[in-house]
Amino acid sequence: MDIQRLIRYALSLALTAVFLLHISSIIDIPILTNLENQSYDARLKFSLPDKVEKQVVIIDIDEKSLNEIGQWPWNRNILATINDNLFDYYKINTLGFDIVFAEEDIDEGAKLLENMANGSLKNDPEFIQEYHRVISSLQHDKRFAESLKGRKTVLGFVMDTETTKGTLPEAITKMDNATLNRLEILQTRGYTANLSVLQQNAYSGGFFDNLLLDDDGVFRRVPLLQVYKNNLYESLALAITRVATGSPPIEMVVDSSNEKDLFLEWVTIGDLAIPVDHKSGVLVPYIGPQKSFDYISAVDILNKTANIDMLQGKIALFGTSAPGLLDLRTTPLEAASPGVEVHANIIQGILDNKILHHPGYTKGFEFIVIIVIGLALTFILPMLSAMYSTIIIIGCVVLYMAGNYYAWSSAQMVLPIARPVLLIVLLFALQMTYGFFVESRGKRQLAHLFGQYVPPELVDEMSENMDEINLDGEMREMSVLFSDVRGFTNISESLAPKELTEYINAFLTPITKVIHDNRGTIDKYMGDAVMAFWGAPLEDNQHALHALNAATAIVNQMKSLRKQFSEKQWPEIYVGVGVNTGDMNVGNKGSEFRVDYTVLGDAVNLGSRLEGLTKFYGVDIITSEFTRYAVPEYEYRELDKVKVKGKDKPVTIYEPLGLLEKISKDERKLLKQFHIGIKQYRAQNWEAAEREIFGLSQLDPECKIYKIYLDRIMQLRENPPGSDWDGSFTHTSK
Repeated sequence: MDIQRLIRYALSLALTAVFLLHISSIIDIPILTNLENQSYDARLKFSLPDKVEKQVVIIDIDEKSLNEIGQWPWNRNILATINDNLFDYYKINTLGFDIVFAEEDIDEGAKLLENMANGSLKNDPEFIQEYHRVISSLQHDKRFAESLKGRKTVLGFVMDTETTKGTLPEAITKMDNATLNRLEILQTRGYTANLSVLQQNAYSGGFFDNLLLDDDGVFRRVPLLQVYKNNLYESLALAITRVATGSPPIEMVVDSSNEKDLFLEWVTIGDLAIPVDHKSGVLVPYIGPQKSFDYISAVDILNKTANIDMLQGKIALFGTSAPGLLDLRTTPLEAASPGVEVHANIIQGILDNKILHHPGYTKGFEFIVIIVIGLALTFILPMLSAMYSTIIIIGCVVLYMAGNYYAWSSAQMVLPIARPVLLIVLLFALQMTYGFFVESRGKRQLAHLFGQYVPPELVDEMSENMDEINLDGEMREMSVLFSDVRGFTNISESLAPKELTEYINAFLTPITKVIHDNRGTIDKYMGDAVMAFWGAPLEDNQHALHALNAATAIVNQMKSLRKQFSEKQWPEIYVGVGVNTGDMNVGNKGSEFRVDYTVLGDAVNLGSRLEGLTKFYGVDIITSEFTRYAVPEYEYRELDKVKVKGKDKPVTIYEPLGLLEKISKDERKLLKQFHIGIKQYRAQNWEAAEREIFGLSQLDPECKIYKIYLDRIMQLRENPPGSDWDGSFTHTSK
């Protein structure tokens, strides 16, 4: 299997994983939620019913009523009269108020009369008699309460407030903590309810706040139940429906298959079953845009000028459509619709059994669908041509949308549609885009791109092994080489500009050839310095050996060049070479203006430091312990254990002496003696160390490493490093 196909698989599976993480609520991708909401809105608009036998009518505080009666709030005597007219004259079934009456309606005249009756005139019989005759007409809340009493009236209130105000209606039931902890029904900390005198005389009450409002502010779901201090309360729409149908008890149908959680699925009132989600949320079954229900001006009810046939036996909702009273809501059908219609649609939907079902297990269904789509298309599309892929995708989209619409229209089931369809389209686009832009263009660009770094024969090999090439950043074990000319500043000052250019080209050309001959990649030229690496873009299992071979060959090439340069009367050339092996980040790095294929990382930095140490130790090549262990074919002289600038952990460095078979017995004997001396040095056995190394210095007085250790021994004998010394030497310069 080639690398390009694996990349296709990985990208497709990663895209699928993003969708799965979103569905699982591990990450939140708002655009996916918005698309699903928009798809729901579109299906709702497309499936609006042609005809509905409306059982709800709205008594509207509209502009006409405000103009004739006055600004809201009205005197509650007026509300009492409207209430009396609705039940006694128009014979409605039930009346619900989409309003909360939390404040008293105080008549200043009644307050004055009450003070007089309890004060200076309390012993005046004529005044007291007149007081009792007129006071009832001035006690507006009491008058309104009397109009509520004994009738099917439902008052609205608000939950999820920070304070508690007013009197709540009688709770449906009290729930124990164990059950509440297993359910996800919304719990509130406070409420704003109606005056006690009003709520006690009303038949029932229900909340009309919506804690399930979607992030875009659209009323799609409304909770039917909320909890306050373990007491369960019903929504205004549910309370009105229940009162209108004879006040049957509320029952909750839950899925108890999970030992830890209870998942609410249905709320029943008598023979009516209402599908809900786990938070008791019901999808509002809109029958059309605003004014789909009959609106009757409140002033026409007050004056008894409304058509009796429009109201008799109906459920009435008292609310407002006047923009100034700020009860407009955003629905899936339009941006501003009277909030009272939300309740009307829910009541109508419950009575008609037209509530759409979006149970909790649809999330599991969507999770499985996404997995099936992701896996199937991930492994099928890369094997198909563009034409067959297009046919498959169109077929998948049409089939899924048809099944989704069937579930919506026949089973009243809301299944996810936007995310699965979007995943299908994105997987198709990803596969087509990758195939066109990456694979086809990659093959054309590869030779041009890497021709700057590697020899022509490797470019040909890379073209035949495209699956091994990765231009993006990745970590690989590789080897890096740094080569630098010693004393180049003095050399450049001694040559004319033209001669200096010729001089540089004369040594860079053979160095480059050596690197290419050993399968290396030129990273960059830095004046007189060269950086190269092995192990990329093509894998190289012997990258360390090839790098070390190149280092040795470079040093040998410089020996030949010194003779040629002498003939031209040019300065002699000596180089220091550092080689290191380790994990490096390799790939295209740069900006939108220029990109280089290069390596980065601590292992690269160490290679550069090793090259800088060659002059200090008086050797041509230094390798790290990592390269030494990766290339056992060479014999090495251990130079030191060092801490280079920027690093706290010591690294053992070596001088490669040549292939094992080319090292004589005498050389090995001297090498062994030196290593014994280093061992004694690190054990702080100064006399033994000095004895071994001094003997070697007598045989080879020009060897700088012997002098380094003898000087150190002299200093450390006078100033011992302590028992915690690890035997390393710290270099403070690069």
